[in-house]
Amino acid sequence: MIAKIIIGYHKAKKESTMRNEMGKAERKSTAGLLGFWSRYKEKHPNVAQFLVFFVLSNGITVLQLVLMPVFKGIFAQTSLVATSFQVLQFGQNFDGSPYYVFDYAAGALSTGGGGGLAYFLAVQLTIAIAQIINFFAQRSITFKSNSNIWKAAFWYVVAYIIITIGAAAAQGFYKAPIYNLLMNTWGMGSFGETAADAITMIINSAISFWVFFPIFKLIFKQEPEKQAK
Repeated sequence: MIAKIIIGYHKAKKESTMRNEMGKAERKSTAGLLGFWSRYKEKHPNVAQFLVFFVLSNGITVLQLVLMPVFKGIFAQTSLVATSFQVLQFGQNFDGSPYYVFDYAAGALSTGGGGGLAYFLAVQLTIAIAQIINFFAQRSITFKSNSNIWKAAFWYVVAYIIITIGAAAAQGFYKAPIYNLLMNTWGMGSFGETAADAITMIINSAISFWVFFPIFKLIFKQEPEKQAK
């Protein structure tokens, strides 16, 4: 009996020592990575800043890919699907039909429609939530800005509106072909519609990614006076 107790004691002690050693190794590894990152930021501040921006932006894109089908499913149950939302006409398409910056014809996408007001609201609500989170995350983490938040928010909203209109105008060239290819040409049906949703959202996010970075550099500033306190 005593022998078993002694063996158990030594076994527990050995396991405890192994856990402590593993913990030390993990902490050392973490410290090493943090040290490497700190040195890298000092030598390449702009590149490091862009990398953080890139990681956060991709995280926001994933969030949009999760939210989009949720809001789309919610609005798809309403009569808004049958409500056309086609505004800001600029010229005509190649077939002579009116070209709208925001072109969401009435009817579900699966039946050849444009998703109507329901699809427009699902897209814009998804983007709005993502961009609000993006604003605070990029300001605090990437750029560590201490400038006036209300002034930054104002210019962020202005940029958001301009980029939204620009992205919507560009969407007129690739949205319909992508949905038609996946849903009809390749016969993927509802899965093709979901895949097309993801692709268009990724393209929209990519446009925002490259446009927003230089804008953030301007509106998210660090004020030396405040840093010195």
